[in-house]
Amino acid sequence: MQFLRNFFDNLRPNFEEGGKFEKYYKAFEAMETFAFTPPHTTHNGAHIRDAIDLKRTMFFVIIALIPSLLFGIWNTGHQYYLSIGQYPELMDGFMDKIIFGAIRVLPIVVVSYAVGLGIEFGIAVAKNHSVNEGYLVSGMLIPLVLPSEIPLWMVAVATAFAVLIGKEVFGGTGMNILNPALTARAFLFFAYPTKMSGNMVWIPQESGMASVDGYTGETLLSQAYNAPAGSQFGSVAYDAAGVQYGSLADTMWASFWGWIPGSIGETSVFAILLGAAFLLYTGIGSWRIMLSFLIGGLGMSMIFNAWGANPFMSVHPLQQLMMGSFMFGMVFMATDPVSAAQTNTGKWIYGFFAGFLGIMIRVFNPAYPEGIMMAILFMNVMAPLIDHYVVEANINRRLKRAKAVAS
Repeated sequence: MQFLRNFFDNLRPNFEEGGKFEKYYKAFEAMETFAFTPPHTTHNGAHIRDAIDLKRTMFFVIIALIPSLLFGIWNTGHQYYLSIGQYPELMDGFMDKIIFGAIRVLPIVVVSYAVGLGIEFGIAVAKNHSVNEGYLVSGMLIPLVLPSEIPLWMVAVATAFAVLIGKEVFGGTGMNILNPALTARAFLFFAYPTKMSGNMVWIPQESGMASVDGYTGETLLSQAYNAPAGSQFGSVAYDAAGVQYGSLADTMWASFWGWIPGSIGETSVFAILLGAAFLLYTGIGSWRIMLSFLIGGLGMSMIFNAWGANPFMSVHPLQQLMMGSFMFGMVFMATDPVSAAQTNTGKWIYGFFAGFLGIMIRVFNPAYPEGIMMAILFMNVMAPLIDHYVVEANINRRLKRAKAVAS
């Protein structure tokens, strides 16, 4: 580390006032403070005293995302080899699956960071302000909520839209009202729906190769929505290159571990829960939002089970929670400290309705069987209103107590 410290100290005079790269000082400062604690301190009253700064907080979230990323790399290769009839067993061709998945997934991550950080650095230099740290997490979240077959140019366009329209127009990190990663996914869904929905996009193919006949790569959500009328989807069968999960237990087991088609980082509940445990242990993730989100989704699923008007409503509540992006949205999206509710009571309300509405949209919307993204974005917009009424209610209660004491 001393070598790195000396490296930055030697470069610093070139970027300080009077140096030949003076106008790029903010870009240099961003790189230096990513590696080391900022040397400057606040000159005003400090309200929070802690050894961890925002960059370290963002880095902890990235650590929590690593299990989902690594599993997504493996699963991308696993789904590809299943589609061509090779390596049907989970551990068969393990390294081949990892290599193929890395070739597909890592370029998406690189494009996301290159475009997003490029825009962040450019705006910081142009406006002479510090580089916002928030994109360190958004740059990882965006690839994980996309299918592995997404074209790289679409990743670049969606990332630019999320950074410029979803965040910078509101003032940058800490001022945005919508989660940037979900903003990127929503942009792609509505601008290029054929690349974000349907049956074929979830299974990557070699360049120039057509999809294998008879293998659609449908997600469980697509199967649930397309289940024949009168069938019992609660024991859904998931077909994968001749492998059939014919019982509810088998399907839930596959959903929990994640060897099913889906977005890169959203299929494995186990990997997501590892990240959740780390976020809760470090105190970065809100357990109130996670728990209320889970309760809301479970409650809506149980209501649909009692109703049972179509096969999608008959999905077992636990299976409903493990399908699609419910768990990923609960752990990494709904808990965004900027776009979520800030008050403790508000977090309970915000999380509950995000989970409740997510399952409702998923089942009711025939054009969009995955509703978690829309539910969280909607609750992002509602979060300031929720906090406003929570604060107003607290003020009113205190005024009533004060009047009672005075009388």
